[in-house]
Amino acid sequence: MGIGLSHRERTQARGLALGWVWLEAEELLRGGEGRVRARQFKRHQKHPPPSRPHELKPVMAKVRSLRSKKRHMKDIVTFGMVSTNIYYLNKIMSTLFLETSVPGEDRTNFKSISTTEEFWKFMEGPLLDGLFFDYGYNTETLDQMKSSRIYHENILLGVPQIRQLKVRNNTCIVYSKFKSLMDECFDRYTIGNEDQSDFGRGEVPEWTYSRATSKSFQHRGLVGVYNDGGYRFTLPLSKTDAKSKFSFLQANNWITRGTRAVFIDFSVYNANVNLFCIIRLVAEFPATGGVLTSWTFNSVKLLRYVSYFDYFIASCEIIFCIFIITFIIQEIKKIKEHKYAYFKSIWNLLELLLLVLSFLAISVNILRTSKATLLLGHLLGKNKEYADFYFLAFWQILYNDIIAINIFFAWIKIFKFISFNETMSQLSTTLSRCIKDIIAFAIMFFIIFFAYAQLGYLVFGSQVDDFSTFQNSVFTQFRIVLGDFNFANIEKANWVLGPAYFITFIFFVFFVLLNMFLAIINDAYSEVKADYSIGRMPRSALADQIKAGYTKTVEKLKLKKTPKKPKSEVKKKAEAVQTRRGFDQDEIESAKEMKKWKERLEQKYYYSDIADAYQTVTQQEFRELFLFSLELEKELHYVSTKLNRVMKRITATQT
Repeated sequence: MGIGLSHRERTQARGLALGWVWLEAEELLRGGEGRVRARQFKRHQKHPPPSRPHELKPVMAKVRSLRSKKRHMKDIVTFGMVSTNIYYLNKIMSTLFLETSVPGEDRTNFKSISTTEEFWKFMEGPLLDGLFFDYGYNTETLDQMKSSRIYHENILLGVPQIRQLKVRNNTCIVYSKFKSLMDECFDRYTIGNEDQSDFGRGEVPEWTYSRATSKSFQHRGLVGVYNDGGYRFTLPLSKTDAKSKFSFLQANNWITRGTRAVFIDFSVYNANVNLFCIIRLVAEFPATGGVLTSWTFNSVKLLRYVSYFDYFIASCEIIFCIFIITFIIQEIKKIKEHKYAYFKSIWNLLELLLLVLSFLAISVNILRTSKATLLLGHLLGKNKEYADFYFLAFWQILYNDIIAINIFFAWIKIFKFISFNETMSQLSTTLSRCIKDIIAFAIMFFIIFFAYAQLGYLVFGSQVDDFSTFQNSVFTQFRIVLGDFNFANIEKANWVLGPAYFITFIFFVFFVLLNMFLAIINDAYSEVKADYSIGRMPRSALADQIKAGYTKTVEKLKLKKTPKKPKSEVKKKAEAVQTRRGFDQDEIESAKEMKKWKERLEQKYYYSDIADAYQTVTQQEFRELFLFSLELEKELHYVSTKLNRVMKRITATQT
């Protein structure tokens, strides 16, 4: 036992030794298979752990922190950017501008707009009522507050902007027999069909085309992708003046037959929760007529470092960057050492993906922070102009998405470190064993699945919204498999093909193909369970490393002396080996017992008079057969060794 250590110190050292071994084994697993683990194991042997508890504690803390801080830093950085206040702010703003009805018409709101007249009623009613709150809590007028306060808490930044996009006349071809009835033709919106000429009263901004700015992005609507240019104007600071402007534009036909989209953009800031909400309401006027509405509410945190918690997040981001640089250097060394063999491991590929996503997130974060620092002060100074925060919100949302994907794959990587568990090992073994069958099945499954999706799109696409596009048809069929469907709409669209499509799809896809998929996995799982029941399970690298590391660490800490055999016993065994010339009595009896066992099994399972005789083998009998084969292999190896020894002696005698 450890010399110079008290009983308490020895107890602490044992506990710390177990922790050291666990972290050592985890480090070996992190390094991948083969030579990486061997190299790291040798490094630990050259630099053994300290022999004193007070020396081992700081080393343990350092190693443990290196293992866990990387993922923890990702979690802290991610959750530091998201809060429940974002959801509530989006919900409040969407309720105000989307669900508020036009005065006197309870069923008319932004979501239900279908005509140009209803659109103008919304602009003059719910939109202006939401943008301009006339009085504060203390009957303070809007002029005294200097800016509009939506719900008294959300400051309207600058003034809202209204923008429309148009297409030119004669952008489509009219059939010759209908030219006498229709002398104008306005096609769907594309950049090539866009009308950029002035119209109406061309001397004012709302009638003059403005080109897109360099930092703007295209907007994907319901029926088209729209440029950032157009005919734009801003609303006055007064609600009365804004309403008069809308009335003037409606009277002078600002929205024409060539209008394809109208955008309403504005931004608000809530100082209570330090969040910006960038709002865009879109009314599309498709070539088919009518109005289609859509919207986006993006609540983001552009002022990053305000509270003490924000500065804590900043320190975590710095530490995260240091960890990423460290792991990049480690992976580069591994790639140089193993070259192409490095890319054969799925865990190494996952590690590379995490590093790429982390590097991309850091780059986007630096770009977004620099842009926000440069543009935020300039945008906030535009009290009477439109403050375009859409550009900054885009980069913030992109950063959040990259971090979210990174965290997802970081959690998936946990499977690498819990594979020593029997249940998790069975799961991974089952998937690896049936992966080829699943790929072959997936090809057959998706051939049938896409055939039904194409059928649904062609038959029901003109009448059922769920099948209006091929993409919608694919997702609708996944919903049908999960039990979410509307059979009435399918039957109403086609009373013959509708039921036939539904019944055959349920039969072939749900009852046949899905059960085949489950049968493939169940068959592979049964094989894995049978292998595990007879002991044919993959060796646990982590368990082996823990056992070996524990033994070495205990010996290094002098907590357990290596047992030494007496010299007399060793000498006797050596003499017995040297004097041994043939098989002893125990070996002969063992061979006779093995022969009887073999005869009994052959008599039970083999019939010479019947060709290809077959009899079902139980699990216990299969275990006995397997153990019998192992014993035979040992005996054959032993006999082969003795024969080689005899042949060497004969050769030596002849020479």
